[in-house]
Amino acid sequence: MDFQKYRILNIITMKLKLLVLFTFFFAFQNNYAQHTDVINSNRPGESMSAFAVGKTVIQVESGVSYLNEKHTVLDYKASGLGLDFNTRYGFFREQLEAILEINYQTDKYTSDGFSKTRKGVKATTLGLKYLVYDPFKNYEEEINIYSWKANHKFKWHQLIPAVSAYAGANLNFSSNPFLYGNEEISRISPKGMLITQNIFPGAWVFVTNIFVDKIGTNNQSIGYVATLTKGFNDQWSAYLENKAIDGDYYADGIFSTGVAYLFNSNMQVDAYISKNFKDTPSLLFGGIGFSWRSDTNYKDVMIRAPKKDKKKDKSTKGKEKEKEKKRLDEVQVEKP
Repeated sequence: MDFQKYRILNIITMKLKLLVLFTFFFAFQNNYAQHTDVINSNRPGESMSAFAVGKTVIQVESGVSYLNEKHTVLDYKASGLGLDFNTRYGFFREQLEAILEINYQTDKYTSDGFSKTRKGVKATTLGLKYLVYDPFKNYEEEINIYSWKANHKFKWHQLIPAVSAYAGANLNFSSNPFLYGNEEISRISPKGMLITQNIFPGAWVFVTNIFVDKIGTNNQSIGYVATLTKGFNDQWSAYLENKAIDGDYYADGIFSTGVAYLFNSNMQVDAYISKNFKDTPSLLFGGIGFSWRSDTNYKDVMIRAPKKDKKKDKSTKGKEKEKEKKRLDEVQVEKP
């Protein structure tokens, strides 16, 4: 009985310690940089990356697209142009950024023998994204100086993703001609999202966004975006993406692919095409875009290396010296 009480007390103590460490992690995790040597853009896909742009860095991601929409049941079709304009700004902490997304559309809508021109801001979203966990923070990979194969083999640590949380709001302050059915206009509706990102050897990056949009309205939807990107060299990369949406007024699955070219360290250009596989409505759109950042006000962040155990360090160095001596003894050829 006493042993059982001791065991329960020990578990509670461990949980309290973990809670303290968790709190400490969030309070002091602003000591490492998000800023990268080259621009880190969310384009041309629709998913958000887990990492922020960096404190004081401003980044613009914009593009123009052609779209074609046709609904076999409601018997309408629409074709025209869309303009995306997204602004990202890092502030307060390295892991935090504000994101403003604006989507403008103009098209020709035809139904039941009549046509009309529609134009206006289709969607505006303002939100904050915060990097909650980075698996590479304070992680030092062991290097085997004797084996290339050991250094390039699969490591379980690579399966641990970076994790970010996003909270935002959809803003509607003008008439919107692109609403579905009897959808009501909500001036402000919340949006939440969980973001994960894995970086694998061979310049592969896998990003997932799980979101709930227009929360509390009659057009609330849930869904995900999964994006796989491959870098071929220092300039070229390509991606495949799947977006799924489920809601009362609209549900769909959209597949996209495209390429991006790094023009210089602060500018990227891209092209993409997207298509769904249903006819209520059928969607086809594609376009080109660019991403640009200004980091002139960015200051490098001092990274505090974790304290090393001196005894362990000496022991490790001693073992390495013994291995080196043994290896030399094995290859040494004695003279006759």
